[in-house]
Amino acid sequence: MTRFFLSKDYIHTGSLILVNGEYGFVGKAAEELVPIQEQLSSIKIQRRAAVLLSNLIDNIHGWKSIIPVSGWRSFKEQQDIWDNTRKESGLEFTRKYVAVPGHSEHQTGLAIDLGMKQDNIDFICPEFPYSGICQTFRNKAAEYGFIERYPAGKEHITGIGHEPWHFRYVGVPHAEIMSKNQLTLEEYIFFIKEFPYGQKTYGVLLGEQEMHVSYLKADPSSNTELEIDGCIPYSISGNNTDGFIMTEWKQRNRCKTEL
Repeated sequence: MTRFFLSKDYIHTGSLILVNGEYGFVGKAAEELVPIQEQLSSIKIQRRAAVLLSNLIDNIHGWKSIIPVSGWRSFKEQQDIWDNTRKESGLEFTRKYVAVPGHSEHQTGLAIDLGMKQDNIDFICPEFPYSGICQTFRNKAAEYGFIERYPAGKEHITGIGHEPWHFRYVGVPHAEIMSKNQLTLEEYIFFIKEFPYGQKTYGVLLGEQEMHVSYLKADPSSNTELEIDGCIPYSISGNNTDGFIMTEWKQRNRCKTEL
């Protein structure tokens, strides 16, 4: 077993951080931002999310019809969007479709707004229907680690109106679990707490990979001590609220002693 410590700041990092009206983005400016396409150099998201998004659109031959509309935003840009939308469309509309500055997923570099490629694209509410190539994208999204972040019927949970165009990278297998169980990120953060690390896990089989997910509560007063089997590939993400989400690949990969 390998023992190490997770700092309190680590709670605010990773692909599963929850950013909404209650929990603001308190991490550092998103790192490793890259363009999704060279010809759209101004629209950037975190590198891994950008690679997988590009692969997804490539694989469904979607570039002729789908266009990225908005990716990473700074606090200032989010503030400008809030102020301008409020001025043009009123406070009620703004609260429904624009996150309060400091509480926007776009500041994480993990969110992307997509639209149908057409002459006039609405920046706030781009068209991304539940049909054709857009629905093909939606059906494949979880395989590449993306979820539709603000689905219809969950507005009371997310605090944001239904946004068919807004997708969030959370990674695999989490996107698959959320999609299968029709969970928003808010619900998933709560759900996974039923599987405390070291006691039980939520297992899922994706192809040949057996993956196990669990929750580790952060020590509120100090760094959090963790012991993990160094022979098992794993990843850790903060949840931006009170702890960490552990993902372990416990399938057939075991340690091999090098001679």
